[in-house]
Amino acid sequence: MKTIVRSLLLLLLIAFSLQSCEDQDDVDSPADLQINDFIWKGLNQFYLWQADVPNLADNRFSTQEALNSFLAGYAEPENLFESLLNKPSSKFPKGEAIDRFSWIVSDYTALEQELQGTTKNDGIDFRLSYKPGSSTDLVGYVRYIIPNSDASTKNIKRGDLFTGVNGTQLTVSNYKQLLLDAESYTLNLAQFNGNTVETNGKTVSLVKTTLDENPILINKVIVSGSHKIGYMMYNGFYANYDTQLNSAFGQLAGQGITDFILDLRYNGGGSVQTATRLASMITGQFKDQIFAKEKWNAKVNAYYETEDAESLNNRFVDNINGTPLNSLRLSKIYILTTSGTASASELIINGLAPYITVVQIGDYTTGKNVGSVTLYDSETFTKTKVNPNHKYAMQPLVLKIVNAAGFGEYTDGLKPTITQLEYVSNLGVLGDPSEPLLNTAISNITGAAAKKVQQDRGKALKAFIDAKAMNGIRNQMYVDKAPEGLLRALK
Repeated sequence: MKTIVRSLLLLLLIAFSLQSCEDQDDVDSPADLQINDFIWKGLNQFYLWQADVPNLADNRFSTQEALNSFLAGYAEPENLFESLLNKPSSKFPKGEAIDRFSWIVSDYTALEQELQGTTKNDGIDFRLSYKPGSSTDLVGYVRYIIPNSDASTKNIKRGDLFTGVNGTQLTVSNYKQLLLDAESYTLNLAQFNGNTVETNGKTVSLVKTTLDENPILINKVIVSGSHKIGYMMYNGFYANYDTQLNSAFGQLAGQGITDFILDLRYNGGGSVQTATRLASMITGQFKDQIFAKEKWNAKVNAYYETEDAESLNNRFVDNINGTPLNSLRLSKIYILTTSGTASASELIINGLAPYITVVQIGDYTTGKNVGSVTLYDSETFTKTKVNPNHKYAMQPLVLKIVNAAGFGEYTDGLKPTITQLEYVSNLGVLGDPSEPLLNTAISNITGAAAKKVQQDRGKALKAFIDAKAMNGIRNQMYVDKAPEGLLRALK
């Protein structure tokens, strides 16, 4: 019922906000401007920083004809979209960017699949870093291999380095063409001696296939003294895997764990609803209390606060569509992070903080405290009666998210309780108690002496981008409990 009410309220808001333009001029958008018209009207209604972009002002165009004239100045929809963003990172690459995460795609089917963990993928999750002493040349290293992928059948593993593709050196200007656009390629492998990266003459050929990635990579219990420590490596908040996630927590609960380590180091985010469910599985004692609160742009937020303020709250739950949650009822959790930990992963840390003790081990997180929604070209911006003439869709930032205490200011990332950096020279085996980040957590739990804490950033390769952030889609936090069909199942 809540979703239906919210849908109706939002449809009324859309109709009201667009009425002024329609009343003043009955001129329709020409066929060649349909995509651009969709982009402008969608961003005008929902974009988080709509009030800060002059060309998105409600009174910017007095008639549809005037809007058409403006839209005709952009031959490519992508260029119009970028021009309407509030200091996008593509135009402000040196740290001044405000909008680092809004996205547009020409095929919404691919977008929908990626938000659920389905991609054209060779199975290598990697990070690209700058080669020592260079500001242009890149080196990649494998973080993990996705099971049942092409890479899982090849001679390549976590920690392997590569500097080239098909014999061409990876750089900041060609990495997307070489790695993202190609259906198949050959990686030129390398080795790192602590100071320089050198090719070693080895190669591995990889082919991308349509791959469904189960985000639960590892789920196990580690016994250390009197402690039965649950350890889960969770790599994406994909809502279609929530049932499996609940089952995984049931397995941990069934083994009577005393402590829990959640590994989010490579998790770029995803569904807000899934994050709320995961937080409820970790706890269980806070049903119906606020886990996170949404803040939309002034137009949308003011309307909700007046008509349906409860829709802005995401509350702890005790079931998934009627199936009871397997909750651990913890009062303390250990969470592993890197600079690739983003969006819904950060929401877990920040949302739990007012309720239980969160020990964050690793590095600063990405700093993404804003959420998006999928907008389609239709009268309601949902997929209902979508324009059949194209498949463009937008994933613009539409809301900021804060915890129950009202805190959400972490654009510079969430600071770790204990700093433990990852080095390519000593990545270790994921899930092995001796792996540096996991070992630090276990030692903190048991009181045993930990390995030397790694904090020397000068010895770590400088990060550039990782596989999940390369195309922008899998580094999201998106809402899925809002207006039916408008807000996709929820980074």
